[in-house]
Amino acid sequence: MKTPQPIVDFAATGRYLPSRVLTNDDLEKIVDTNDEWIRTRTGIRERRVGPEDLLAAEMGRASAAQAMERAGVSAEEVDLIVVSTATPDRWLPSTACDIQSLLGAENAHAFDVQAACSGWLYALTVAEGFLASRRGDVALVIATEKMSNILDWTDRATCVLFGDGSGAAVLKRTEGDTGIISSHHGSDGRLAELLYRPAGGVRQPLDGDVVARRDHLMKMSGREIFKNAVRSMADASERALQKAGLTGDDIDLMIPHQANIRIIESTAKYAGIPMDKVYVNVDRYGNMSSASIPVAFDEAREEGRVQPGMNILTATFGAGLTWGAMVWRT
Repeated sequence: MKTPQPIVDFAATGRYLPSRVLTNDDLEKIVDTNDEWIRTRTGIRERRVGPEDLLAAEMGRASAAQAMERAGVSAEEVDLIVVSTATPDRWLPSTACDIQSLLGAENAHAFDVQAACSGWLYALTVAEGFLASRRGDVALVIATEKMSNILDWTDRATCVLFGDGSGAAVLKRTEGDTGIISSHHGSDGRLAELLYRPAGGVRQPLDGDVVARRDHLMKMSGREIFKNAVRSMADASERALQKAGLTGDDIDLMIPHQANIRIIESTAKYAGIPMDKVYVNVDRYGNMSSASIPVAFDEAREEGRVQPGMNILTATFGAGLTWGAMVWRT
């Protein structure tokens, strides 16, 4: 199969991470756990946690502003802002509109995509379609997650896994050979309660009883999530590679969702990609939900792990359940 011609390329990327580092040793003082237990099961040593009053929109603005500066794009030139977040600062309006205001991108239309950890790849696909249809010239795709605010810090099964952060990319149409080559996405709402927040929305509004039960905070069935994550990421990777006319041997770097080192290793194995070709930063940041992949991509570019002419595979899964994979050429 012939490799498709890219329509959209990354003009630049950016990231923002809160300065506070929360180590596994720090968590021992909060919940019944220890460094060895966390590292053995997840590969995580530390994560970033923002102050209570740090907003998802503020983190998104910071990562977006960095990407825009690197791309040489002004706020007035942005035609579309798509934001992925599972942790909006408020239910109305969208976080994208708040970021639009903070950036002064008055010519853009802005909205959120909610696909949990898969959200940034979903948002990239939306922006790709927007640019491909020539509705605009510049799209800003942001993932911003304040996970620390929706965690139950008494639940050692979940609070040790997540961190805060934001990543962004400026996308433009391309006539060249670099950019997004292929993608595959999927979802299965029947598995929604494997990873969810039981209350706080219209279905079960927030009240004193909900808060007392901690039902407004995130719940997860870890064992089932692990099984479905590996299966869905491996399948999405295979399908994205097929659409790209490539195999695992053609991939120069894999940038997977940074949820758990065991999930990363299993997915890479199924995709036929050795771990020395897999970018891993879950040890330093934990799971930043949809911000994990853009932060890792930006970091890999900065470190020189991403070079011209490389084929990059990325794969993810999240609450919903949702999943997806993409292939890029740099």
